[in-house]
Amino acid sequence: MREDNCIFCKIIGGEIPSNTIYEDEEFKVILDISPATRGHALILPKKHVANLYEIPDETAGNVLKLAKKLAIHMTNVLHCDGFNLLQNNNEVAGQTVFHFHMHLIPRYKGAKNDDILYYTHETFTPEEMSEISESLKTD
Repeated sequence: MREDNCIFCKIIGGEIPSNTIYEDEEFKVILDISPATRGHALILPKKHVANLYEIPDETAGNVLKLAKKLAIHMTNVLHCDGFNLLQNNNEVAGQTVFHFHMHLIPRYKGAKNDDILYYTHETFTPEEMSEISESLKTD
């Protein structure tokens, strides 16, 4: 399935050129055109789904398997010192293209943006933590 106005669907379909580093029947993996680090790539499912909430369970599992395979390969080839997997859902969480994708971000010691995933921590009382925990329990 494809969305006509989706830039990632156009990349997958070959209408827009990309630097593809991996492709199979289910996924295309491209270098990000605005990379955070050397080797920053995106895993794109070929079937259009907007985000994590819509992705089929089997595809979601396959994304993580592929991310692991590529992270190992990229670490060996790029000699990075660490690795981030990043996946954003909805605008408030930083999603700008509404086609599910996972970022593969090699990390390098001493890089100028070694704090690209910095966030502040919040504090909650033990009662609030208990309330949150209880509300999130599932079978």
